[in-house]
Parts: sequence; structure tokens; C-alpha cells
Amino acid sequence: MKSLLFSMLFLLSFLFFLAHSGETAVPCTTVDANAAACLGFATGKAAKPSSACCDGLQQLAQTVKSVEDKKAICRCLKVGAKSLGIQDRFLSRIPRACNIKVGFPVSVNTNCEM
Repeated sequence: MKSLLFSMLFLLSFLFFLAHSGETAVPCTTVDANAAACLGFATGKAAKPSSACCDGLQQLAQTVKSVEDKKAICRCLKVGAKSLGIQDRFLSRIPRACNIKVGFPVSVNTNCEM
């Protein structure tokens, strides 16, 4: 009886592993492609986010399936923000301007792991 229970437990664990092993976080190439149009506003060179910016971020938001996806997107954006001269005062306005709910303050200093 113990061996049957152990075998069933092992099988269930294995099936759970298989079901979740194919899930991967959103890649930075996807994040970069969807957020690229926001660069003008985020660096202070445009008066407002373009419709292409908002559309790209809406598409990116629709790719989020898990907390890990949110963390991955956050990490990708932070890497880009540091190298591209993104200004916090503009970056923080994008979610409201594009009517996107992110559930946390948007900043170059956001802790992506929380």
C-alpha cells in the first residue's frame, strides 16, 4: 500500500512539473518591441505618450499570465531605463496616460522582485 501511495504521489508531482515546465517569462525582446514607442515621452522629448506607445503597452499587459511575467517585464524595463536615459517623472505618468493598471508605482527604482 505504501508503494502504491508513493508511486501515485511521484506521478502527480511529475505531471505537475511537466505542466509548468513549459511556462516561460515574457522575453525582453517582446518587452523592448512593445515599449519602444514610449521612449520619446519617457525621455522627455515628447509631450505625451504616443498611441503606438499605449497600444504596445496594452499588448504587453495582455501577455502577462503570472507574477513571474510581471517581474520579468519589470526587470527588462529597468535595464532599458538605465541605458536609455529614462526620466522617472515621465515614466511614472505613462500608465495613467495609457489607461493601464499595473498595480504598483512605476519608477526606475521599483523593486521588481516584490
